[in-house]
Amino acid sequence: MLKIVVDNERKQAGSACDEEVALTLDDLARAGAQEMIKTALLAEVEEYIQQHSQERDPQGHRLVVRNGYHNPRQVITGAGPIEVKAPRVDDKRVDEHGEKVQFASNILPRYSRRSPKVDEVLPVLYLRGLSTGDFRPALESFLGEDASGLSSTTITRLTKKWEEEYRSFQQQDLRQKRYIYIWADGIHFNIRLEEDRLCALVLIGVLPDGRKELIAIEDGYRESSESWLSLLRGLRNRGLSAPALAIGDGTLGFWKAIEETYPETREQRCSVHKLVNILDKLPRRLQPKAKRMYHEILNSSTRKEAEKQVEAFTEEFGAKYPKAVECLVKDQESLLAFYDFPAEHWMHLRSTNIIESIFSTVRLRTRKTKGAGSRTAGLVMAFKLIEASSRRWKVIRSKELVKLVDEGHSFIDGILVKNMESDAA
Repeated sequence: MLKIVVDNERKQAGSACDEEVALTLDDLARAGAQEMIKTALLAEVEEYIQQHSQERDPQGHRLVVRNGYHNPRQVITGAGPIEVKAPRVDDKRVDEHGEKVQFASNILPRYSRRSPKVDEVLPVLYLRGLSTGDFRPALESFLGEDASGLSSTTITRLTKKWEEEYRSFQQQDLRQKRYIYIWADGIHFNIRLEEDRLCALVLIGVLPDGRKELIAIEDGYRESSESWLSLLRGLRNRGLSAPALAIGDGTLGFWKAIEETYPETREQRCSVHKLVNILDKLPRRLQPKAKRMYHEILNSSTRKEAEKQVEAFTEEFGAKYPKAVECLVKDQESLLAFYDFPAEHWMHLRSTNIIESIFSTVRLRTRKTKGAGSRTAGLVMAFKLIEASSRRWKVIRSKELVKLVDEGHSFIDGILVKNMESDAA
């Protein structure tokens, strides 16, 4: 009986001990982070002083020395709120303009109250759909009850800054840029304070090193040729040269505009949009078969084989469903343009899915907020979401071939022409 009582007491004590450890883990993390920050700040100051140790006044005194500590301040970090007491530097030097030189910490910038990572979290949460009123309750559990600065006012300031960044993006000089491939699409989403939906005209391009980059996002009117023409003329005036290939859906407005501004650019129709249009002209019972035959066209290894598959599609559906066949055949040349480019790039060139996938996050945000408040706010929101997602964009496959396309090398059925001639020799 005594043994059982002792064992129970040990279990209770162990449980209490575990609970105490669990309750203090966050405190330990904060204490550790606080000590590390203190050590890093001291090391940064010591290195700065050492770099300027030889600079002295006429009396031989050092111009850069330690000068105690600043008043403690609380900084919000990923480990929660931490009190930081930064070392102070007395720098008696003056710059070339006669202004007093001041030490600036790279670890803890002056007046900073949040770590940069926390600042990154705020716009991401907002853009992904978290309402401004939800910030404090959502983040207090992670950053502590004194989560100062995580308010709707913070987001308001951020959105003003984003608008400035967007305006600067719209005016950037493109003379030093070169885009080999471009994807174009018009994306529609709701505007809360207006009746008309916003149509965002989007262009994304591939640089010679294979990286993808946002070229433009502008307000358009139902993807009209006038809207696309205005956008493309603006890009041309800012120095954008003609791409080798443009990928887009069947919207006539874009193709008319690019034919006028960049007539030398090849056209590639989006295979996904084209399939949707074809299936819309067929009864549901035939759609699986038509879809299978359509994919056989696109998956053909050569253009000649693809053209034979187009003939098979025509024979199968031409008699009863001529509109479906006409939809395919009328754009056959531009639908199969990818055969004149590297085979390694075909998966990138056959559709505008890169734009569609990006704007899924925009639609998520607009569903949460019942639409952006204004057209400008909608464009800025989309711009920032694309900017955030672009950090995760992968370079195009076999990026070294992009430069060959840019240099004007020819490809037949995805194979570099000179390689074919060498093999024949």
